[in-house]
Amino acid sequence: MEKTASQQFFSGVRDELPILLGVIPFGMIYGILALSAGLDSLQAQAMSAIIFAGSAQFMTAQLIKTGTPALVIIITGFVVNLRHALYSASLAPYTRKLNAGWKALLSYLLTDEAYAVTITRYQNEGAKAFTHWYFFGAGLALWTSWQISTAVGIFLGAQVPESWGLDFTLPLTFIALVVPALKDRAGIVTAAVASLAALIFFGMPYKLGLIASALVAISVGLWMERK
Repeated sequence: MEKTASQQFFSGVRDELPILLGVIPFGMIYGILALSAGLDSLQAQAMSAIIFAGSAQFMTAQLIKTGTPALVIIITGFVVNLRHALYSASLAPYTRKLNAGWKALLSYLLTDEAYAVTITRYQNEGAKAFTHWYFFGAGLALWTSWQISTAVGIFLGAQVPESWGLDFTLPLTFIALVVPALKDRAGIVTAAVASLAALIFFGMPYKLGLIASALVAISVGLWMERK
């Protein structure tokens, strides 16, 4: 028997809940770091609501703190989030019949965590009449938890003295995200190349070394996957 829209929605919420246990701490850390980077509370919260992409938000906050030009920040965010184009391509066969409103909403809610459960659902049962409600439920659950955890981080960050120096938490956060994902040779080589390229291009003006090292690492990663 085919599931109704509400059943699909709450199934998406339920399947996303275990992932939120790992997402919430990062939202809180982002809120704290955003304030330490010089953003005010409204700007920090607005970034979570508008950009809604953890890795891009962490990177943007750090670049803002170092006085990086706006154009470089925008390009860096684009490069960091290129993976979403791949997510969209793999979901397109299942969502192509949806109207423009649904596509716009789901594209906004598309994240690593929402994609992980949604693509599995589509692969298992195909594009049923209400499967997009599952996507919506998973994405909305993540969006809500991200906004709340950001707000909590902002509140906590406002109580933390600047003398504590929380800058070290940013690289630790990325290490915690990246290391568990390195499960094959291509990933390990790509991470190593990215690290080496970042050191080589560190002295480039306007923080362009970050973009250069990301492009080099992406190229190497694609080459390794083909090989």
